[in-house]
Amino acid sequence: MAKRSRESFGKRAREKARLEKQAEKREKRQSSSSDDDEKVTKAKETALMEEFATLSARFEAEQISPDEFSEQRQRIFEELGLETE
Repeated sequence: MAKRSRESFGKRAREKARLEKQAEKREKRQSSSSDDDEKVTKAKETALMEEFATLSARFEAEQISPDEFSEQRQRIFEELGLETE
């Protein structure tokens, strides 16, 4: 009987170690994917800001109507998560 107890203990210890290793890997993957999402978000934000700069320049040069400017400005601000009037 004593032998069976040691085998069970060893088995439980191995299982616990395996589960801990899986948890560490899961946390590492999740933090890695968060970094990737942040990079995508920053890239998209930069692109939208550049688009707004171009839109503003076109409006000042009177290449687009005030209505079109307002519509595009609203869309860009919404995508950026900014409140508009």
